[in-house]
Amino acid sequence: MNLRDLVYGLYARRVEGRLDHAQVPKHIGVILDGNRRWARAAGGTAEQGHKAGASKIQELLGWCSETDVEVVTLWLLSTDNLDRPEEELVPLLNIIEGAVRDLAADGRWRVHHVGNRDLLPSRTQTVLKEAERDTEHIDGILVNVAVGYGGRQEIADAVRSLLLDHATKGTSFEELAEVVDIDLISEHLYTRGQPDPDLVIRTSGEQRLSGFMLWQSAHSEYYFCEVFWPAFRKVDFLRALRDYAARHRRYGS
Repeated sequence: MNLRDLVYGLYARRVEGRLDHAQVPKHIGVILDGNRRWARAAGGTAEQGHKAGASKIQELLGWCSETDVEVVTLWLLSTDNLDRPEEELVPLLNIIEGAVRDLAADGRWRVHHVGNRDLLPSRTQTVLKEAERDTEHIDGILVNVAVGYGGRQEIADAVRSLLLDHATKGTSFEELAEVVDIDLISEHLYTRGQPDPDLVIRTSGEQRLSGFMLWQSAHSEYYFCEVFWPAFRKVDFLRALRDYAARHRRYGS
């Protein structure tokens, strides 16, 4: 361990020691951004960047477990990412599949897929289904893996699901128009039954949501971190929690 690591370790313990666990967000959404730029800066390939990013996930979940976070949503692949060249997309999907298998095999996390599964290759779909099945009994952190996810896509899928559900019940459009409200639409989101994210973290310095959890993040706090995702450290995570705890959430009041 070099001097810099030692200093960061001491600083992280100091921040953690002052953290009020009663003020910790229960649901954190994370936009894992900057894998390719991290690799490029290090003279590596995009695939190496994605592998480094995948290896960081277990660290993050360990930190969340230590600080009493209950739900974590990880944006691993957007619907826009599906348009990437095949020579990049195929290795990326392989890495994501490996990361999801690792989460399921760990034994501490309950894995849930959020996204449009039909947009994904059959092998990826199978991996996601098996991870959900194999971890549904686990009483640990609920880990939403957002793969093939887009915020607009989710809302469109929710409306479609709602319409189909009521069509099977014989509900007329006039009757449906009378009962549609926020709660009814929420029941058809990928995250139905879950609390909305209290905090959304985005790495790499980009200050936008890019369509991440558009519906659920209406009242979320945002934290934008300058470091690329593979370089994200525990001290960065703790700073985000500290920043969140210092804010006053008024919900329009």
